[in-house]
Amino acid sequence: MRNFKCFLKEEDGMGTVEIVLIIVVLIALVAIFKDSIKKVVETILKKVSTNANKI
Repeated sequence: MRNFKCFLKEEDGMGTVEIVLIIVVLIALVAIFKDSIKKVVETILKKVSTNANKI
């Protein structure tokens, strides 16, 4: 029970700076690979729609 109380009082964790940095990196990756991501998504959606028409 004491360990649980210590866990609840613990203030360690991800801060705002870390979260902002992760978001910036993800946005940069999307911006760099935008065309490749777009082609992959279009290909997947075409396959899904053609297979859906077969059903």
